[in-house]
Amino acid sequence: MTALHWAGLLALAVIAGAVVPFQSAINANLGRGLGHPLWATLASLLVSIIVLLPVIIALRLPLPSLEFVSKAPLWMWAGGAFGVCFISLALMLLPKLGASGFIALAMAGQILASLLLDHFGLFGLVERQLTTPRVLGALLLMGGVALIQFSATPARALATTG
Repeated sequence: MTALHWAGLLALAVIAGAVVPFQSAINANLGRGLGHPLWATLASLLVSIIVLLPVIIALRLPLPSLEFVSKAPLWMWAGGAFGVCFISLALMLLPKLGASGFIALAMAGQILASLLLDHFGLFGLVERQLTTPRVLGALLLMGGVALIQFSATPARALATTG
């Protein structure tokens, strides 16, 4: 793989991460408007289907194998449940923790879970041992998460005290 290809992949990963706080903030507002975060979760997933189906059709993707669908282990279908969990928790927590606080804490959970997934090579991933540098990197990221979450002073509090 060329350096340019790697740079493109890294940029796409950053973009994937960058859309999450926008999605969460927009859906939190939608949840308030609809009366409950779970309605916004449902709306978000329905919009996902509405956006995705034309892309699948435009790309002329073949239908999935019914044989695979009928034989796939149950854990392979859990991604949708994890998506509902993330979207719903984001809708409930983002207004309370702020965008940076929620995303930092969510990232902390992602880092910890990712280290375990890699270390044990779960779900077909390549095993990547839990080494001292990887643990140190995770601890440094966790320190950053703590700084982001616990050093924030709400703007309204500043306005009333200053």
